[in-house]
Amino acid sequence: MEPFKVHILGCGSALPTLRHNPSSQVVEIRGKFFMVDCGEGTQTQLRRSKIKFTKINAVFISHAHGDHCFGLIGMISTFGMLGRTAPLHVYAPAGLREIMKKQIEYFCNGFEYEVIFHDVDTSANKIIYEDRSLSVETVPLSHRMPCSGYIFREKPTLPHILRDMADYYNVPVSQFNNIKNGADWIDNEGNIIPYTRLTKPSEPARSYAYCSDTRYMPELHEYLKGVNVLYHESTYLNEDEGMARQFFHSTASQAAQVASDAGVNTLVLGHYSARYNDESILLSEAKEIFPNSILSDEGLTIDI
Repeated sequence: MEPFKVHILGCGSALPTLRHNPSSQVVEIRGKFFMVDCGEGTQTQLRRSKIKFTKINAVFISHAHGDHCFGLIGMISTFGMLGRTAPLHVYAPAGLREIMKKQIEYFCNGFEYEVIFHDVDTSANKIIYEDRSLSVETVPLSHRMPCSGYIFREKPTLPHILRDMADYYNVPVSQFNNIKNGADWIDNEGNIIPYTRLTKPSEPARSYAYCSDTRYMPELHEYLKGVNVLYHESTYLNEDEGMARQFFHSTASQAAQVASDAGVNTLVLGHYSARYNDESILLSEAKEIFPNSILSDEGLTIDI
């Protein structure tokens, strides 16, 4: 099975602490690397995670609050100093484009690669990136400013050839791709060998959803049905639900409710408020509703 991993670079909220970096992750899928949010310190965290800067294919920014994008201009500058030539695609809510272009003109003149911005419609659920192996779709979130979540979906692969059966029926290797695509095999005597007898199904396609920042949305689970792993912000405890409402954030219990309603396999908590010295209390509240909850932490790698 091809790698599908999430590397946690930062899982704190806006107020800096010594325990956590601001939001940033790298999604690794089938040899491609995509960054999701880019708070301060992201470059250092990339070094610690031993992810090469040159491997980042694209960046997806959820919204233009500083703890999710203040690290972007620094990383763009570093890419230039490292001699990057491949374009960097940045997907972000529309307002960030003009802000970043001014910074690039001022700080990054003369670099030999292009930064291509794609405006994200934060009110829509649609595919904004697609290649042969995966797609990325947006999820509308509800925050104090336009904000989007992202779902990374692996595309299904073709069935696997059962080599012993193929050898038994003398199927030439040249026909394997046709059979994987649903063609039956006709042997020398005219017998039809169904492709289902010559193949076994591929592994189910996997998916990962990133939802930060957002108030609790009872309808959010509808976008997340069938997702394997969900990262959902869990900024506050239940006792601070009033603050969650005021600042358009979620509690750990609310994140767990979304995970439960969506039927995901695993919930990953993050975007912790600096007011809590021990995030295990957030985990305890989440587990009361959704037992398969875990805490994100810098340096954690999650296998999807």
